[in-house]
Amino acid sequence: MLTRAGWARVVPFGLFMILLAVRGYLPPDNGWLDPRWVYGLSVLIVGGSIAFFWRDYSELGGPARLDFKQAVIALVVGAVVFKLWILLTEPWMMLGSPTASFRPVDAEGQLQWGLVAVRWVGAALLVPVMEELFWRSFLMRWIDNPDFEKVDPSEVSPKAMLLSTLVFMLAHTQWLGAVVAGLAYALLYRYTRSLWAAVVAHAVTNGVLGIWVVVYGNWQFW
Repeated sequence: MLTRAGWARVVPFGLFMILLAVRGYLPPDNGWLDPRWVYGLSVLIVGGSIAFFWRDYSELGGPARLDFKQAVIALVVGAVVFKLWILLTEPWMMLGSPTASFRPVDAEGQLQWGLVAVRWVGAALLVPVMEELFWRSFLMRWIDNPDFEKVDPSEVSPKAMLLSTLVFMLAHTQWLGAVVAGLAYALLYRYTRSLWAAVVAHAVTNGVLGIWVVVYGNWQFW
């Protein structure tokens, strides 16, 4: 049975995944809603749920905040993961193809900046908080102890890191890139004992990736 702290980490992630499925299965020519704008709806709904539960995220406040050294390490880890993410794209490194790809361009191939902004804000600011709360703060520690808040990040077992990363991998098309990212963020959380370190690294990865995708038109990464 999940506690309120558990639900606070599961609900935003669950809402995001439901809306992702809706976006993936909504026909692009349905005549009443461009599926790409469902992502904007996700930002509002998931962001609202995080705001609602914010007081339950003890690891995002107080002494858990980043110091300068941890911030630098997080920035470097995030940048390295970004570089590896765009390199680990061989066919054998992929699990199928995205069910809800995102191309913020019109019929003439011109950028639609409203969609670009919504996608980037969601990927760089919302997703890192939502996913780190679920994958690392909740699931990784829950594997070691269902009363997960009692598990100090520095004492998370290798088994918990590996199993949570395996599930994290299954939620991504680029399975090898996801393994690298998941282990990097998990180790960062374990080493620094600060969830903000994992959040910042994840935000750097997604933020730089978003800029790179728009500049070079590599929409398959979105």
